[in-house]
Amino acid sequence: MDKMEKKKMMEKMLRELEDILNSQTSLLKKISQLEAENINLGNPVLEKRLPDIHGKVDEGIAEISVVMEEFTAFKNKFVTDNKLDEAAPE
Repeated sequence: MDKMEKKKMMEKMLRELEDILNSQTSLLKKISQLEAENINLGNPVLEKRLPDIHGKVDEGIAEISVVMEEFTAFKNKFVTDNKLDEAAPE
């Protein structure tokens, strides 16, 4: 795999990480909606379990964000080190 192919692969992977982040964010919104709806219902199972799920998804969002930052920095350094930012766009 040449350097330009590696750059393209890293860009693709960053888009996939962003997709994961967006999916996790959507999931968190749905969990929050269930928590709000359960205020009226008062189901003890949901009262007990939804906050745990909410916390885990929130941790996942934070972790994905950190991975995206670190991987973006890695990709940017790779691009700079290999002067790929000077390459003509396709």
